[in-house]
Amino acid sequence: MITVTLSTLLVLLALSVPVAAALGVLGLVLSGVYAKLPLHLAIGEVAWSTSNGFLLVAVPFFVLLGEILLRSGMAERMYAALVKWMPWLPGGLMHSNIAACAMFAATSGSSVATAATIGTVALGEIERRGYNEKLFLGTIAAGGTLGILIPPSINMIVYGVLTDTSIPKLYLAGILPGLVLAGLFSLTVLVLCLARPHWGGTRTSITWAERVESLPDLIPPLVVFIAVIGSIYAGLATATESAALGVIAALGICAWNRTLTMHMLLRAFEGTMRTTAMIMAILLAAYFLNFVITSIGLTSQINRMITSLDLSPVGLLIVVIAFYFVLGMFMETLSMMVATVPIIAPIMTAAGFDPIWFGIVVVMLMETAMITPPVGINLYVVQGLRHRGGVNDVIIGTMPFVVTLVLMIAIVSFWPDLALWLPRLASD
Repeated sequence: MITVTLSTLLVLLALSVPVAAALGVLGLVLSGVYAKLPLHLAIGEVAWSTSNGFLLVAVPFFVLLGEILLRSGMAERMYAALVKWMPWLPGGLMHSNIAACAMFAATSGSSVATAATIGTVALGEIERRGYNEKLFLGTIAAGGTLGILIPPSINMIVYGVLTDTSIPKLYLAGILPGLVLAGLFSLTVLVLCLARPHWGGTRTSITWAERVESLPDLIPPLVVFIAVIGSIYAGLATATESAALGVIAALGICAWNRTLTMHMLLRAFEGTMRTTAMIMAILLAAYFLNFVITSIGLTSQINRMITSLDLSPVGLLIVVIAFYFVLGMFMETLSMMVATVPIIAPIMTAAGFDPIWFGIVVVMLMETAMITPPVGINLYVVQGLRHRGGVNDVIIGTMPFVVTLVLMIAIVSFWPDLALWLPRLASD
């Protein structure tokens, strides 16, 4: 049964069937072959119970927030300000790419939105400053993955819904690993540019007066972050309500900057509807697939198979990490989470692992999947913005950052308190 499931899924993905359709078709195939009851009749009930969850309302709000930041020019001004603070480092603007991704991640909640936004404003600098193009592209694709680790995060909301885990605690758990990972990405650029100085482009000289003058453009993302995260921990809002507050804060900043126009709003609404429709289609299809595989006993079969291996907790963790690393090469991350977390998370919890800590590990594994070929979505987002060459350039440029992500997963695995210290502090 497991072999049939994986084989069918890989064939559908190899045929370039859209992810949502592939998951839905797989559910129907498994239902038709193995189920004793007509499980396809439950599609309507599964779709309704999935889509009316209060926490999932945060998803379109966070998508809209990212769209407003992009369409209003706020993200472009933020990037321009960061550019003035980074040119002294070997690698120059590549550090700005990572820093801008980290800042945008603190307001967006989406890795794809982060990579697309920063890529849109940064790609013009490659030839102008003489950077190594592959590494420059890699910093955008890899930096974009911070969008799901640094809170707020759409993927953390999905994990919290799937495992009934506190989303505010997940948000707290993601802060330190997100900042450390951003620092490691920047360190990766620094080491590579020290080893190959010509990769770092031409340095520009910026006066301190120009740097100080750019500081006001860094304030809007900070205001939005405080509105979103601060409202949660001040006890003023739930995760969903905080997302709405973030949108209100962004609209207020746009009004203050006189960029709040009907044209901007219509473009933001259109982008939000497209992205939200894609996310919800994947969620609905994946939830139906979960319903089918649970009904036909595949979940129990996987649990028995893993239990029969008689692994130690460390051995189990290594197997799970390897499983996600390989599966992430072939599946879109959100659908992979919805399809696997309900099966894997209870096994990990039973083995003694903290569900909040495991949520951070899963999110980092999702980050890795976003930049590993052949299906890494951030690779294609950056290549789509580039409009020339092949995706292989982006793949080569992200490889050092894949190694960095694996190192970060190892650090959090050996030092769980990096993720758990803030949640524990908040509970005391």
